Amino acid sequence: MSTPQFDASSDPGDLSRPGDSSQKEASGYRYRPFLGITFLCCQIYGRIYQNSECTAYVGHCPRCAKRVNVKIGPGGSSTRFFSAG
Repeated sequence: MSTPQFDASSDPGDLSRPGDSSQKEASGYRYRPFLGITFLCCQIYGRIYQNSECTAYVGHCPRCAKRVNVKIGPGGSSTRFFSAG
């Protein structure tokens, strides 16, 4: 019996890969920019997503609900994975 594996390094919304765009459009998939966060409070990984104003990435720890807010601004980082306390 095979067990499903979670791959935190891949981006399911990467529209730069050939063939993905038309397949996602046909399925109604909508890409949402995200950051991968290791929540140090509970030692758990999660994602936080861009808010509707595109001014920050917001979310919470999936276990204890501690809020995280990462502002978007000029001169930011190209890194997609972070740790938050």
